[in-house]
Amino acid sequence: MPNIHQQKRRVKIAARQRDENLRYRSAAKTLFKRLESAVADGDEDRIATEHRELIVLLDKAASKRAIDPNKAARKKSQAARLVAGQSS
Repeated sequence: MPNIHQQKRRVKIAARQRDENLRYRSAAKTLFKRLESAVADGDEDRIATEHRELIVLLDKAASKRAIDPNKAARKKSQAARLVAGQSS
């Protein structure tokens, strides 16, 4: 445990940032699973909504560096292929 005041503050900040990053990663997984289930059901409106939400969340997470930008791009590409494969 740190003794210096600034170090104590940094520990709190790091814990808060770690929780926020975990929320982004967890939400991205959840939205991707929702998109997969929408594609399996074949509901066009739900597919469009879930895809849009996933893209927005991935862009936000990548801009805040909660996830690596390349990982965000890869997940967006996977989602786009999933949606495109469903429509054809």
